[in-house]
Amino acid sequence: MSQNSLPDLSEVDAEIRRLALASSAPELHGSLCGWLAGGGAPVREWPAKVLVDDTLAAPAEGSPLDRLRTASVAQLEDRSFDFALMLPGADAPLVQRSGALFDWCRGFLGGFGLAAGARPKLSEESTEALGDLARLARAEAQEDGDEEDEAALAEIEEFVRVATLLLHGDCVLAARHRQSLN
Repeated sequence: MSQNSLPDLSEVDAEIRRLALASSAPELHGSLCGWLAGGGAPVREWPAKVLVDDTLAAPAEGSPLDRLRTASVAQLEDRSFDFALMLPGADAPLVQRSGALFDWCRGFLGGFGLAAGARPKLSEESTEALGDLARLARAEAQEDGDEEDEAALAEIEEFVRVATLLLHGDCVLAARHRQSLN
């Protein structure tokens, strides 16, 4: 397993249950990615930061949550745009996959807000993308769907992926670039 590979959703879900966290794997991954995209430090104690609970211990080295952090950081920093969302596979029902995507967006917004603060320096594109993510976070999962709905979900997933990279670029990479110029 490469450093860029996310652990299996089932591994992360099992670890969440073991730790009795009030989050699903997609929502927790969204929170982590929002935290990182907003400029939050990629520290091992990330669950305490993104869940705003100082009583949470840092995940054990090599645990599913530690590997989730390592892979997410690597994917966001990778210039090949090989960033993935932790979501159920294509074989899961549409309602489960769309619900998980909306959960991911809710988590992202929370983590991003915690790290970036109330008024982050964002491009016009990032400001618009953040607003679109907020609308997705309020969406409800659809019970059933057809091929059109499947295609729409795939497009929305791709949008969320690109929006995350765009926000990370504005808040982290641009800030790093500005620091290197000084």
